[in-house]
Amino acid sequence: MDNKYFEKVSNWWSQLHYSSLQKRGLAIIAGLVVLVSALFVMRGSSQEVVSTSPPLQLDTISQSLMVDVAGAVVHPGVYSLPLNSRVVEAIKAAGGLKKGADTSDINQARILKDGEQIYVYPAAAALSQSSGAPVHKNGPIMINRATEKDFESLDGIGPVLASRIVTYRKTNGPFSAIEDLLKVPGIGQSKFDQFKNKLRV
Repeated sequence: MDNKYFEKVSNWWSQLHYSSLQKRGLAIIAGLVVLVSALFVMRGSSQEVVSTSPPLQLDTISQSLMVDVAGAVVHPGVYSLPLNSRVVEAIKAAGGLKKGADTSDINQARILKDGEQIYVYPAAAALSQSSGAPVHKNGPIMINRATEKDFESLDGIGPVLASRIVTYRKTNGPFSAIEDLLKVPGIGQSKFDQFKNKLRV
């Protein structure tokens, strides 16, 4: 039966109205089709490998920020909060405010930045300021609230430069970041680096 089949194929092949070159090309194409079909059959019979490992959580770290909450809060410390959290949420994470805490210089609706510190002044500091008595500050200087004398306590800041800072703040409104002090004439990067760690917005 195989011989008869072969003879039929041979007769069909010899009766094709093609040149020998065309027949050779047709044979090559037919061979490639058979080869590709065989590869697809073999590939389809192989088993699919399914990964059992959990998907990587690449965005976990980038979706949070760290803030330091200090001063007159119940539990001062460093807290991890979701991105775009506000100051009020950082204070809540630290257990809330202590009785009499002074938040007059804090914008609790402000969106937090990674690595910043929120400092809440205690009631004693607020009372001392309202009475005009000298204030002994254990925390940083709040640049939107500090007086000329407060700025003079910083390294490299004299009466003239302290007055410029206060005048600039009155003219242009509250500072949005401590780096805004670089906009004040007379404060360069080197001078700013001397006291920037003692400042907070």
